[in-house]
Amino acid sequence: MGSIEQTTTIESGRTWHSSNSMQLTAVLIALAVLLASTTGCAPTVSRGGAGTKNPGLNDAALSTGLDKADLDYLVEENLNALFDSQFWQRRILDHPEEEQLITIFPIRNDTSEHLDDQLNTLLASIETFLVNSGSVGVVSRERQADMMREVGYQQGSAIDPSSAAQVGRQLGAKYYVTGKVGAVDEKMKKVRRVQYSLFLQVIEVETSMIRFQNETARSKAIKR
Repeated sequence: MGSIEQTTTIESGRTWHSSNSMQLTAVLIALAVLLASTTGCAPTVSRGGAGTKNPGLNDAALSTGLDKADLDYLVEENLNALFDSQFWQRRILDHPEEEQLITIFPIRNDTSEHLDDQLNTLLASIETFLVNSGSVGVVSRERQADMMREVGYQQGSAIDPSSAAQVGRQLGAKYYVTGKVGAVDEKMKKVRRVQYSLFLQVIEVETSMIRFQNETARSKAIKR
């Protein structure tokens, strides 16, 4: 009997040890899977632009929407055309003794996209170009916004010429910049192409005459 009991005890111990070993192995495997999945899902953050190890990070297009690279291009092309124009040379640069004030009115969104943030960036870029030209005075956009509210201007709507002239005179501006962003959206099979355009005008406040206008385009495409 003692031999049988001893054998039973040994077998029971082996069974217990085997069972616990299997449970421990299962726990270790589960922890390894959890750790691997957690590590695999951890976000990778990159810093890009000038002065970093990834200067071209901002160059890549992530969608067909208007991004900062597109806005910079559209503004720069239009403003360079303005600075090279006969209007700028003859009416601005030829009269350095007379500081001529320019105000910038909102750019109209003629696309089907929601572009409030992009249009604010666009206006800020135009303002920066004009200020840094050193050739004109630029009316503060905050002051202009107060005046536009007084004539009943609603955000996102077009401002009519008479209201524009009224605001321009109240601000003491000789010219105002206005314009619109448009888009042509095309699709063929798995390819989508959007052609954006920025149309800018400089209008004389007193006469409502167009002194300068230019349009620049930018295309983006995505293949699915």
